Amino acid sequence: MIQLSLAEIAEVVGGTLHNATGDEVVTGSVEFDTRKVTPGGLFLALPGERVDGHDFAARAVAAGAAGVLAARPVDAPAVIAPPVTGTGGNAYVLSGDADGAGAAVLAALARLARHVVDRLPDLTVVGVTGSSGKTSTKDLIAQVLTPLGETIAPPGSFNNELGHPWTALRATPGTRFLVLELSARGRGHIAGLCEVAPPRVGAVLNVGSAHLGEFGSREGIARAKGELVEALPEDGVAVLNADDPLVAGMASRTRARVVLVGESPRAAVRAADVTLDEQARASFTLVTPQGEAPVRLALHGPHQVGNALTAAAIALELGADPQQVAEALGRAERVSAHRMEVSERPDGVTVVNDAYNANPESVRAALKALATISRATSPARRSWAVLGPMAELGADHVRAHDEIGRLAVRLDINKLVVVGEDARAMRQGAHLEGSWGEEAILVPDVAAAAELLRDEVRPGDVVLVKASNSYGLWRVAEALLEAVSK
Repeated sequence: MIQLSLAEIAEVVGGTLHNATGDEVVTGSVEFDTRKVTPGGLFLALPGERVDGHDFAARAVAAGAAGVLAARPVDAPAVIAPPVTGTGGNAYVLSGDADGAGAAVLAALARLARHVVDRLPDLTVVGVTGSSGKTSTKDLIAQVLTPLGETIAPPGSFNNELGHPWTALRATPGTRFLVLELSARGRGHIAGLCEVAPPRVGAVLNVGSAHLGEFGSREGIARAKGELVEALPEDGVAVLNADDPLVAGMASRTRARVVLVGESPRAAVRAADVTLDEQARASFTLVTPQGEAPVRLALHGPHQVGNALTAAAIALELGADPQQVAEALGRAERVSAHRMEVSERPDGVTVVNDAYNANPESVRAALKALATISRATSPARRSWAVLGPMAELGADHVRAHDEIGRLAVRLDINKLVVVGEDARAMRQGAHLEGSWGEEAILVPDVAAAAELLRDEVRPGDVVLVKASNSYGLWRVAEALLEAVSK
């Protein structure tokens, strides 16, 4: 973060000084975990389900923090944030925040982040949203932009009302690009995040079924995702997926110049001659208005092509040439855990851990990658799809799970292991599509799935593990890998 005194921070957030002269200077990072406080840092006193950050203010200062951003008096130099009087479009409910202390600190944090971003005239903010693929694409964008200048991006899916300003406050006068991932669970959330760090470049990847329960329809999801392109300035750039009609239709909602990406002939940045290797890693010709270049991705899954095209279009707009982009894409690695994380055991078993999250679109993509990997050799390898529930689908829950079970059969996946009662419709769909006997099985929980696989997986098998993150299905992948390491 840029250097600011506590007095300056108090003025920015509309707060008051407590136990402080105001001359204390924040020179380090902003943190909400005392274990990560750096000398000269600013500690956020946030309430949680089990502990309250206000109780750790003195510990944070003892660890080197210059001060604390809090909602009430603490035993340390602090800026006391004013209470939040309205909810606003970007209000999330925080666990353990019965008195509104967390909301007050987060509102102050957002104002501080906006102030810092506004103080960095050479900084370009890049925002990315979509129903699936946000984190993988954010990681790709950051890796492709890094050769052009210092780039800041959030770890994992730190994309909400805390992660967004926290990441923005990592920017310094030397930062050229700030890449942010924007999530939403309601109308106005993305618009609110854009107010914290106004983007000049915005990319919308897709409109799928994630959070269908909150938005009611894909059109409702599109209205929310399109808030990103509505926030772009006239001299900005909107990068839109030409292969998704709901995304391409957002062109009419922005003042910014529109760049279409995809495999469609009308896309300005597109992929031609796409092929997949034995590990479902894509190679293609990157076709752009500035020229063409061959790309070979190290990332797994055919869906990475679309992600790579978005990253390519953004980098081209920000000064790279096609060859630079192609080389950066070829070097790009998986950064965030549990996302198409492909590991191979000594006995030849391949484990695809894609268990960070799941919605119908991402599960379909993962199943296609599984089918590609298992059939890349002759004879084909035996394939396992270990699938848990997909959350937040609302009234579409049963149908969506049923369709995934049917797709597994159509793709000729050898073994479907459905984990948990919430995903039962997957087993039913597979059965109705023609999967009999032990080809598709329902197990009650993660432990049962791990035990089944330990007993039945054979050398050379390919195992995909995928579910919404809250179900912890990644533990099945870890159990499989640990089974041969002991």
